[in-house]
Amino acid sequence: MIKYAPILLLASLCWISPGPVTAQPKPSKKKVKNIILMIGDGMGLPQMYAGMTANRGKLSLEKCTVVGLHKTYSYDDYITDSAAGATAFSIGQKTYNGAIGVDKDTVRQETILETADRSGLATGMVATSSITHATPASFIAHQRSRTMDRQIAADFLSTDIEVFVGGGAKFFREGPNGRNLIQELEQKGYQVRYNLADAASVTSGKLAVLTAPEQNGKFSAGRGDLLRQGTLKSLELLKSNKKGFFLMIEGSQIDWGGHDNDLQYVIDEMLDFDRTIAEVLRFAEQDGETLVVITADHECGGLTLTGGNLAAGKPEGHFSTTHHTAVPVPVYAYGPGAELFGGIYENTDIYFKMMKLLRLPLPAKR
Repeated sequence: MIKYAPILLLASLCWISPGPVTAQPKPSKKKVKNIILMIGDGMGLPQMYAGMTANRGKLSLEKCTVVGLHKTYSYDDYITDSAAGATAFSIGQKTYNGAIGVDKDTVRQETILETADRSGLATGMVATSSITHATPASFIAHQRSRTMDRQIAADFLSTDIEVFVGGGAKFFREGPNGRNLIQELEQKGYQVRYNLADAASVTSGKLAVLTAPEQNGKFSAGRGDLLRQGTLKSLELLKSNKKGFFLMIEGSQIDWGGHDNDLQYVIDEMLDFDRTIAEVLRFAEQDGETLVVITADHECGGLTLTGGNLAAGKPEGHFSTTHHTAVPVPVYAYGPGAELFGGIYENTDIYFKMMKLLRLPLPAKR
């Protein structure tokens, strides 16, 4: 039986999106200069609507009027994990559960972030998990298993990613074979900080903000505005690149609330993610050359909304599992090129759509 927080607690956590929801402009003739890929880990339609209900019927995400569905299954399982799901986005291939930036045969494949970096675009990542966790790792690392945090951390030294924000300081301090990856990052020109307040003075150059020894805490436990502030700092640094940028942002812990069968946890993390969506859409609207793609790697928890009250901000629900499920998940898009993301397609298609819009060359070995 799921216990629900009192209505007053839900109200205190509410995020009311600013201003009326406006329709998305008609497809722009402008080319896409920047792509911001936002992944709400474990965010299916029920998680989204639970957050919307708790927020009394509004989310900033509603500004995205192009909506599609992608099929989440992995190469070896009807139900994907986050590693295979994110790797499908990053390399455009289905792979086995647990794989990080490698194909089904464990062969390293260049990711969209690496291709963007090689092509002169700026790159960044922000996550409420460890930055070495499955989803962010899949955009920058190449390991046979998602459990190899230290090896994943070492892979960060193989690119020139401009900015990354997330937990995992322990895996950089205690890298593989006794390496101190913090020192190596500094030798590569990174300004390493351990909280966003200390990163405020960084206005140029490369930045690594390692916000926790391993995983960041829950939003409800005092994590604060990490995702939104980390995103704003990333945009501040990335937007100066004249060729454009690729930024991946993960609301990691929507998934963890699903694993815990904790509806309030899901809601808190969903609303935190939507506050960040509001900032990203505001940036994209002002910029005019930025495509925003918002999706999930999978649904988690088998959440069913069995009742609720929009006026009171109180959803009611039931979880059928503590694991992921196989249902397709939504894709929301805003900005130039958004029209490509309507319809029903494979999760791997997201990679090819983004590569096409950024005019990036496909790696030679496919």
